[in-house]
Amino acid sequence: MSVVDVEDELALGGTGLWRACAAETAPADRARAEQGVRLAYRRAGLAEPRRILWARSPREAVALIRTLEDTGPSVREAVRSAPWAAERLRLHAELGAAGWSAHWAATGGRLWDGTQALVERVRQGVLEEFTDAGAEVRLLLLDAVLGQHDAPWLAAFPTDRAPLDGLGEVCRSAGWWWPFAEVAVVCERPVALHRDEAGRLDHGDGPALAYPDGFALHAWRGMPVSAAFVAELRTLTPQRIRDEENAELRRVMLEYYGYDRYLADSGARPVHRDATGTLWRVELAGDEPVVMVEVLNSTPEPDGSRRTYWLRVPPATRTAREGVAWTFGVPADTYEPLRET
Repeated sequence: MSVVDVEDELALGGTGLWRACAAETAPADRARAEQGVRLAYRRAGLAEPRRILWARSPREAVALIRTLEDTGPSVREAVRSAPWAAERLRLHAELGAAGWSAHWAATGGRLWDGTQALVERVRQGVLEEFTDAGAEVRLLLLDAVLGQHDAPWLAAFPTDRAPLDGLGEVCRSAGWWWPFAEVAVVCERPVALHRDEAGRLDHGDGPALAYPDGFALHAWRGMPVSAAFVAELRTLTPQRIRDEENAELRRVMLEYYGYDRYLADSGARPVHRDATGTLWRVELAGDEPVVMVEVLNSTPEPDGSRRTYWLRVPPATRTAREGVAWTFGVPADTYEPLRET
């Protein structure tokens, strides 16, 4: 495969399809997933597993595996690691170092960081559910083949033929899975996934990631938070925000509540006014103050009203002009806004 071939594939939406696969929340296609599992075993030169068991989440899969006595040894190396290494070596030799680098950047590299961060959060979330067996569970999690979350590296290789066609089929059909000599354990996909524009887990009205069995992760702009904390966001008051001792959690509360709403509801007073706007400041115990500039849009709305915008600026800001200038990256003494009429 040449770099030109890769560009043609991207033009057809290849990487977009893998991105969608990694984020899929529809129920697993169990029949296709099981076909893919059996094919992956055959491609590795192994006998097919005697049984394929299903779990509703990685947490449930780990709990199930810990109860099984007849799995045999893990065959992940043969099923996943060896064929991946062989394909990478082949493609690297075909394209050369520079060609491989460009190929990866155009395919799997586009998906890697966000998906890998999600994988690590799932692993950490499962570990937190098994505090009595951390080392054992950590090893089990490292033995998983990642199913839909293998999409980034599979995007860089052909999956319509050996040796990766079986792995590709499971990736397109199900979640994480564990290959053992006698048994394979396969997971359902999540039922909900919420991320912000940066690809981080993010949801203020429930789990950011949830599986059918109730295993869930809660987060705000990538920061892990508890389910109880997320539930409380809906009933926040300025006093509750001020009373929060954890500065990181208080920032989450402020972002959810809205800085402009917080200023209005907390009885903040302006500290400076000039032609550019109004500077507001609220002190927070144990944290930097909230300092914002209130500006009025110079362009009227269709109904003749003018929209108000709130710009958060550094705590050291002393004038409204200085704050607005900072948002444009220029000093206050050189900021001269154009007046629209």
